[in-house]
Amino acid sequence: MPYVALVDDDDHYREVISADLSDRGFAVSCFADGPSFLEALDNGVDAQVAILDWVLPEMSGFELLIALRERGIALPIIFSTGYAMVERELQALDRGAVDFVDKARGVEVLAHRLRVIVESQRPPVATRPETPRPGGADASAETTRHGDLTLHPVTARALWRQHDVGLTMMEYKIVVRLVAHTGLPQTYRALYDTVYYEGFVAGSGEHGHNMNVRSMIKRIRRKFLKVDPRFAEIENKHRVGYRWRESKL
Repeated sequence: MPYVALVDDDDHYREVISADLSDRGFAVSCFADGPSFLEALDNGVDAQVAILDWVLPEMSGFELLIALRERGIALPIIFSTGYAMVERELQALDRGAVDFVDKARGVEVLAHRLRVIVESQRPPVATRPETPRPGGADASAETTRHGDLTLHPVTARALWRQHDVGLTMMEYKIVVRLVAHTGLPQTYRALYDTVYYEGFVAGSGEHGHNMNVRSMIKRIRRKFLKVDPRFAEIENKHRVGYRWRESKL
């Protein structure tokens, strides 16, 4: 049973949503504000994902997210709020939130997003190593090499020139998509569907997902550049999306 923490100061909303999520197979712990949630974590309360409202007493949901990250708590965060502004969504995603859901979308959408996040945390079934192949990928089925990039699917780690880039699961999925189609532009829509699921509604307007993809690519580039200031493998294709540059060798 997936364990979920819900932080919202609306008593009625907490009661309704926690009951609806419980009916859908989730175990839900509720908190009316950020400090009580932080205290509960300090006392050993565990959760696989947390749902935060943006507007909370004492500290906002965004301030709570920052406090969690400053404490080294990498708990996946979903913002479920009635203030679903694009600026706030990008601000939350930039600080490490994994999703931003308008309360008006209903509990079915929220439950689906929760399942996607929980499933992404499940370790894959171990596979037996393959026989080493000369000149190609790494000898292990769990590791593949693409020039200076090494991918570890089991742990969702990306190494650039043997240095861990420190990608999140969402960022790792985007890099895998780009590398799998090296040289071919991947659309904004395709990249966002890779992170979530096909048809995921993001941001506002028909192309609201474009801004979210740009923000994620910006974070990915920043992490690669921290490892290698000359990194330039991710190229933008104007009005289309992004691609992983083909090797010149």
